[in-house]
Amino acid sequence: MSDNVPSAELAIEARGLVKRFDGFTAVDGVDISVPRGSIYGILGPNGAGKTTTLRMLLGIIDPDSGYRRVLGHERPTEVARRIGYLPEERGLYPAMKASEAIAFLAALRGVPLKEGRRRGRDLLEQHGLGYAADRQIRQLSKGMAQQVQLLGTLVHEPDLVVFDEPFSGLDALNQGKLERMIRSLAERGTTVIFSTHVIAHAERLCDQIAIIAGGKVPFAGPVDAARDRLRPQVRLETRAQDGPWRAAIPADARHEGRFWFFTLPESGVEPLLRALIEGDAGILSLSIERPGLHDAFVSIAGEAAARALEESAQEAAERATEKKGRR
Repeated sequence: MSDNVPSAELAIEARGLVKRFDGFTAVDGVDISVPRGSIYGILGPNGAGKTTTLRMLLGIIDPDSGYRRVLGHERPTEVARRIGYLPEERGLYPAMKASEAIAFLAALRGVPLKEGRRRGRDLLEQHGLGYAADRQIRQLSKGMAQQVQLLGTLVHEPDLVVFDEPFSGLDALNQGKLERMIRSLAERGTTVIFSTHVIAHAERLCDQIAIIAGGKVPFAGPVDAARDRLRPQVRLETRAQDGPWRAAIPADARHEGRFWFFTLPESGVEPLLRALIEGDAGILSLSIERPGLHDAFVSIAGEAAARALEESAQEAAERATEKKGRR
């Protein structure tokens, strides 16, 4: 159980999840607690265990050991109709019309076909795709087809939505649309959990994250708590180059041109300012920057995992560019 959130208030609770494939441990003791109505990100590079973790949470595959509870049920398949799932590897029947594809996905979640057709057309209209309702999937651009499948994930109005790398392959415009949709879902009380290797999406959207690397989760909790593991950074510009004020800044401060860069001392900013003023530093500018999620990721998961994360994002961007060039 989460240390801070009662079990009844969790949409997902998992403890000690382990999954092995042919002797390889893909997920090694993962703990995750996702509060109801939150936006939760699983952040890590390709091969870190994100997809395997999501599939175990959904009951698509069973863990070799560990415990999971989804929407209050230990068997996730019992609540499948309350869950929307967008897998990383997407696919729709190419000959189906867009509205029919959404109705078909709704029917798989128990929505009558007639109602699914109505909802499908309504959703397409709401998201500016009404003109594509009667077009076959094969006639749509990749981005439009992805949006159709996304709407099919939401058509049955699930309580929990799980996206596996939802931003992969989307251009900047459609990424922005998806971010707004995720926020809108959370505002309506829907729990959203998504995996990503792009820090910016997690930092902009998530209430909480799990950092995963090598099948392990070295951190799970609020984004602010991850960032607070590192002290704020100071950028100081002074008129004086030397003097008694130098004793106020750390010995390992970095000096570049007119600026000094260093970690804010634990005593805080007020004693620092006092010492600089009394020491005649001649303060021209002073800014304090809170560490970003990227810095927190490096600190928590290590340089190797951070490099792998950046490579994953770069590979995804290159694939998207290649696909765009082929269209």
